[in-house]
Amino acid sequence: MNLFSNIMSDPEILGGKPCVKGTRISVELIMDWLGTGGTSESIAAKHPLLTKELVQEAIRYAAR
Repeated sequence: MNLFSNIMSDPEILGGKPCVKGTRISVELIMDWLGTGGTSESIAAKHPLLTKELVQEAIRYAAR
């Protein structure tokens, strides 16, 4: 089972930074949003391509 099935890294997208599949939203950007007081719910609410679960997967990816 792939714990990070929604996180991808492609050299043609954002220079290979890990991002949420199907978006150009990087794990790094999500972590920046969290660092400025965002929550999984508030980030997902502001970005229609994201869900709370996708944000949480990005957090788990960053923590690994």
